[in-house]
Amino acid sequence: MHGVRRKLRLAGRMPAPIEDYAVIGDCHTAALISRQGAIDWLCLPRFDSASMFGALLGTEEHGQWLLRPIGAVECAERHYEEDTLVLVTRWRSPTGEIEVIDAMPHGDRRADLVRRVRGISGEVAVEQLLRIRFDYASAMPWMRQGGTDEHPALVAIAGPDAVVVRGPRFRAVDHAHRAEFVVREGETVDTVLTWFPAHRVAPEPLDIDGQLDRTREWWRDWASTCAAPGAYDEHVRRSLLVLRALTHEDTGGIVAAPTTSLPEDMGGSRNWDYRYVWLRDAALTLEALMLHGYQTGAAEWRAWLLRAIAGDPQDLQIMYGLSGERRLTEYELDSLPGYRGSAPVRIGNGAYTQFQGDIFGEVLIALDRARDLGIEEDEFSWALQTELLKHAEKHLDRRDNGIWEIRGPHRTFTHSRAMLWAAFDRGAHAVRVHGLSGDAERWEALRDGLREEIMRNGVSEGGWFVQHYETEEVDASLLQLAHIGFVAYDDPRMLATVARIEETLLRGGLPLRYRTESGIDGLPGDEHPFLACAFWLVENYARGGRLDDGVALMDRLVGLANDVGLLAEEYDVDDERHMGNTPQALSHLALVRAADAIATERKRVSPAGAGRAS
Repeated sequence: MHGVRRKLRLAGRMPAPIEDYAVIGDCHTAALISRQGAIDWLCLPRFDSASMFGALLGTEEHGQWLLRPIGAVECAERHYEEDTLVLVTRWRSPTGEIEVIDAMPHGDRRADLVRRVRGISGEVAVEQLLRIRFDYASAMPWMRQGGTDEHPALVAIAGPDAVVVRGPRFRAVDHAHRAEFVVREGETVDTVLTWFPAHRVAPEPLDIDGQLDRTREWWRDWASTCAAPGAYDEHVRRSLLVLRALTHEDTGGIVAAPTTSLPEDMGGSRNWDYRYVWLRDAALTLEALMLHGYQTGAAEWRAWLLRAIAGDPQDLQIMYGLSGERRLTEYELDSLPGYRGSAPVRIGNGAYTQFQGDIFGEVLIALDRARDLGIEEDEFSWALQTELLKHAEKHLDRRDNGIWEIRGPHRTFTHSRAMLWAAFDRGAHAVRVHGLSGDAERWEALRDGLREEIMRNGVSEGGWFVQHYETEEVDASLLQLAHIGFVAYDDPRMLATVARIEETLLRGGLPLRYRTESGIDGLPGDEHPFLACAFWLVENYARGGRLDDGVALMDRLVGLANDVGLLAEEYDVDDERHMGNTPQALSHLALVRAADAIATERKRVSPAGAGRAS
């Protein structure tokens, strides 16, 4: 019976390929828009709110907003307006041509989404189909017409959620609402959706022109301070814009991705909710932003960190909600069947209960980088870091779940141990170089002890670093060891690790995180090459004496970005498609780091050609 229900729920159009989606956002939430003109994913008012358009994880019956010329199937082309998250989609029909401008206005303290249709030539008949399904498609709203004949408004309400849609008049068709209109050359037709709490009155109509102009200006002002590395600058700027879009404006929390449950293995169960703030991902994102001119964000993220982990260090978690929420209980939905049937759909993430020793290193590295860039500590921020070091010392011998949130037995992961090494190293550095108070001698002793332990237990007989102390398997996370300064990029053990990864983890020339067939993660099924790890490999090639190999791999990787420059979590090399949640912060920040590595090595090898960008 369960299978029958699933087939019934999947009746209708399947969602687009993951790489077909562009993202727009207002630094509070984000919408995913396909090349077919459909908004298939939108959670309002925050990234982690319940979806109102959920077709991404089902069909159009699970919530969708379609806008395109009548009879059209796919757009001709699309792009972002320069240095913004304003999406422009060009449609051509036998009778004319239009542009659709999709944007979420920024800075007005409202949850709005604008879809503007502009006539370019001839005249084009346009359709909109609106299916609002609140609470992950479990709540069909009560709909009513409002406004006036000249300025109609459609209101949808269910439970705590309400939206008002202003623009062309929509009429009920079965369980959807449809609007049709004709746009001629030079004409503009706007439709605006605004979310508001159901117990309040609908907000006043939006000043569309004014807000679109202010939104463009805000994004461009932010992008104008970007310090590009001099290699792959266009991809770096787009990646930094994505990272900013995934940073919640009010709280400073940086989500790993705006989506949940996009599968790592098509049809499998490796489907996770990424709409939360991992300390690791946020710290790495912060480091990437700071190195490219965005130091002011460091203080904001540090404040978020203080709030999130305030209290007993024993309560430290690897991840939190956008506002520092601690309880992220994982459960499975019945109301959404999953992306092309890949179930279950999960809300929340059980990994919040895990212990991962590497987070101490990632957080201390990012805050150390902030100090080196001139961001001063305050009385609370340094006290926080010393407490983290005390907590790390107390749990120094504790096995963990590792960077990949292994759901199998706890292990002594080499990467985790090296990150603990980095935590104590940065603590001592803060005392020795920046004059902060702390027991530098003790931290140095702990650091040196960890180094001796790793060199004794974490290196195979073949000379490469191992995934954990009970195996000779490698893991792509080991590519981080040189980046954090544990060894040099050209250290024989690091070079041997890269070689072993090439021998055992490459699939179609791109690295897996680890071999799932080893049984390490305790999960069924397989996964695909992990894009962040591929960029880490670029970094190791470039800095380890193989610059040409690094450039070749980098060229291939940026070529995997979709038509508007976005990257998901993984890439299926056999079917040539994106997999996993999208757009993925870790993929984009790893791209930035890889570009930095190539630019630095080009400058070292040939200073005269250092300014050349790929």
